[in-house]
Amino acid sequence: MPSVLPDGEPVPEDGSLPASALDASADRPLAFYLHVPYCATRCGYCDFNTYTATELRGSGGVLASRDNYAATLADEVRLARKVLGDDPRPVRTVFVGGGTPTLLAAGDLVAMLGAVRDEFGLADDAEVTTEANPESVDPAYLAELREGGFNRISFGMQSARRHVLKILDRTHTPGRPEACVAEARAAGFDHVNLDLIYGTPGESDDDWRASLDAAVGAGPDHVSAYALIVEEGTQLARRIRRGEVPMTDDDVHADRYLIAEETLSAAGFEWYEVSNWTASQAGRCLHNELYWRGADWWGAGPGAHSHVGGVRWWNVKHPGAYAAALAQGRSPGAGRELLSAEDRRVERVLLELRLREGVPLELLRKAGLEASGRALSEGLLEPGPYEAGRAALTLRGRLLADAVVRDLVD
Repeated sequence: MPSVLPDGEPVPEDGSLPASALDASADRPLAFYLHVPYCATRCGYCDFNTYTATELRGSGGVLASRDNYAATLADEVRLARKVLGDDPRPVRTVFVGGGTPTLLAAGDLVAMLGAVRDEFGLADDAEVTTEANPESVDPAYLAELREGGFNRISFGMQSARRHVLKILDRTHTPGRPEACVAEARAAGFDHVNLDLIYGTPGESDDDWRASLDAAVGAGPDHVSAYALIVEEGTQLARRIRRGEVPMTDDDVHADRYLIAEETLSAAGFEWYEVSNWTASQAGRCLHNELYWRGADWWGAGPGAHSHVGGVRWWNVKHPGAYAAALAQGRSPGAGRELLSAEDRRVERVLLELRLREGVPLELLRKAGLEASGRALSEGLLEPGPYEAGRAALTLRGRLLADAVVRDLVD
């Protein structure tokens, strides 16, 4: 969740949506994202809407405290119930992200999930995920989460090499994420993800291979691997600008991606989205797939984004302002936009092209369809799916996904 919010029209104080937003809602899955904006320290590459205790001190008082955060977030879940009215849909997925959700007590995360369950109900096969910092959990904590209804967990591993973690300002020790996978399995989690980052300044090919080998050896059923993006305003961007560490390189990123594909495929993982691999169909992150396929989701928490029936809105960023709005009975929404049919078409192409199944060719305009033919001839799209009416990326196409999608959206 980037820290910079877009512009948009005002959100009504009661958070109400246009009636059209709920048209045919029964045909769309409903998901919840619950944002926990707290971190023990700020990682040098992070541009997310997160806050350390020092950053919050004196700027929000008790309202910004993580001690009562679960109760505050539950207020927004109850607001969601009012806004969505008698919407009968049970929630298909819940994803708790951050920040570092596991800085809160396990009971707080369970209480946040409980608010969603009480107000909306959960589907019988609901996927319930939390992100976790390896240093902020232990076996008892994980067992409490599992007992409380969480069935998927994602650990931020980033790298197995100490010097790479140091550049990223990550505080966990090498080996701890792998141990967390075993602890999560022992607690009863069937689905465990490890997040990796490649292209960090000072990382070598051998460092990256070691990280992949360590991740695979730990036994998760899902691995996410993201190229490092140096965001303006971050500590890492300042260090690069001062010449303390070298700038990341696109060619290096491409090489590291190929190493990831080779290593993960050899270990029995298959890609299903450009940056995500899974060992089984059941291991895919359904919550993210709902994002990529344009489902409805309510994002609760400071800076969280939501989308329901073509209406997208976002909350105020600061935890104090967020809590104050809810305490006053107001929506914490900072702005919103109504997506046109063309906006939604373009977003489908942008997001679905990244999926293994690709995007229907019928979504493309004339120029985009012509571009897809060129991409096919250049080996960027798979011939079989293309003949069946879908644009699906080849391995080379995945390396150039941003360029391909720009051409396909005209």
